[in-house]
Amino acid sequence: MTDVEAPHLHVTRTAYDTVAADYAEMFRDELAGKPVERAMLAAFAELVLADGGGPVGDLGCGTGRVTGHLATLGLDALGVDLSPGMLAQARRDHPGLRFAEGTITALDLADAELAGVLGWYSVIHTPPEEQEPVFAEFARVLRPGGRLLLGFQVGEDQKVRLEQAYGHEVSYDVYRLSPDRVIADLRDNGFVLHARVVREPEGWEKTSQCYVLATRAATAR
Repeated sequence: MTDVEAPHLHVTRTAYDTVAADYAEMFRDELAGKPVERAMLAAFAELVLADGGGPVGDLGCGTGRVTGHLATLGLDALGVDLSPGMLAQARRDHPGLRFAEGTITALDLADAELAGVLGWYSVIHTPPEEQEPVFAEFARVLRPGGRLLLGFQVGEDQKVRLEQAYGHEVSYDVYRLSPDRVIADLRDNGFVLHARVVREPEGWEKTSQCYVLATRAATAR
């Protein structure tokens, strides 16, 4: 039987393949001006290393800019993304790191393979009602006690249709997510909340940003 890909995966891949080169240039140094984000990534890295380290997956890594940052923090970082165009940029900019094509809905990783999972704005293209299986997949690939860090735009799980992005005509959806609902879904999939940080909009941002740090429970459900 042939697996049928979810429609949102196809349209998201197409959009990011279209914008990959301009996206890479636009966001290459973005973290330099984002102290809150750097602080969350640093806390995530410190916790993973304090637990003994191990491989960390930047799942939905895009151009690899945050994968590269994790490596500078001492993590054994690898990136996974569904867009070949974005991965081409990642491999060009970070030739010493590992990148693989794949989706966050069905990761080609073994159970409990990772010490940490980063979902840095990678769940925002998945409809909210379909996110719980993604969090279950994150739990599957994390070892007991492994760390998870999510980043996303805040809203009430509403859809925003984009027809222009990064200088290109595109057609795909993003979702502004409810932190309470995200955290409830994480808890339902065996995660324990460690911290939730909400930052007010800055610059061109239209909504607050949320960062959720959680730990996979030592005992699975």
